Amino acid sequence: MARNEEKAQSMLNRFIAMKQEEKRKPKERRPYLASECRDLAEADRWRSEILREIGAKVAEIQNEGLGEHRLRDLNDEINKLLRERAHWERRIVELGGPNYARGAPRMTDLEGNIVDVPNPSGRGPGYRYFGAAKKLPGVRELFEKPPEAKRRRTRYDIYKRIDASYYGYRDDEDGVLERLEAPAEAEMREKAVAEWRRLESIRREAMKAVKSGEVATAGAPEAAAAAAAATEVLFEGEEDVVDEERRLEREREEREQSKESEFVAHVPLPDEKEIERMIVEKKKEELLSRYTSDVLQEEQKEAMAMLNVRR
Repeated sequence: MARNEEKAQSMLNRFIAMKQEEKRKPKERRPYLASECRDLAEADRWRSEILREIGAKVAEIQNEGLGEHRLRDLNDEINKLLRERAHWERRIVELGGPNYARGAPRMTDLEGNIVDVPNPSGRGPGYRYFGAAKKLPGVRELFEKPPEAKRRRTRYDIYKRIDASYYGYRDDEDGVLERLEAPAEAEMREKAVAEWRRLESIRREAMKAVKSGEVATAGAPEAAAAAAAATEVLFEGEEDVVDEERRLEREREEREQSKESEFVAHVPLPDEKEIERMIVEKKKEELLSRYTSDVLQEEQKEAMAMLNVRR
């Protein structure tokens, strides 16, 4: 059985293919300018053809093994077709057709996020990159976001976060500090109560001994201990009295020193009215010396002396 290539080269098959080519109309070329098209259906057909070409080239540009030069050429061709598609879409709107540009896709980065790069490479407004062209040297940087500059905290930002917890006013609210300090607090309270009870019992015994008139002998150790305890209790009571007397004595000495340091004037001092009159006289003399001559001032003084007029 003959293969497909041999069948295609046979005389009959070549003759049939030639006849079909003759019946087919010559292939129509797309107009160079969209403004030359006058038919809406034709304009829509040319736009669909451009979209198919764009889809084929976009699928081809996904291959990273094509090389840098081929990827850049493919990206330029896709952008050229995109501009041509925009021309045809505007022409379709002019002929009364739908506005396809309203729902056109936007440019995305490597992660698929929509970005707005109006003129990333200086090749004209709206230049876009597709597929592996986004990873070319010098193109990846266009899609990378600049690192955010670390702003230095101001004094206002620092103090804004300071509250009562910063100063330790809320340390007791969680209950942790209370649980930790409870045993030590109980122990200190027990010691204080025990010391107070001991001193209170010694004070009662001492008061009983004083009221009953008992006298302790030097040879009795129990009496000596009781006398020492009574002395301790009485000494604690006397300390408060001594401190109060010392404070009163200190205040008395301070009052005497303040009296001695008071200022005593041995000459008469002018009152406020006299001082005010002297200031007015001084200002009058300054004004007269500024606006009158020395001769007029002397004549005025002589006239006032002759008339016995005092200022």
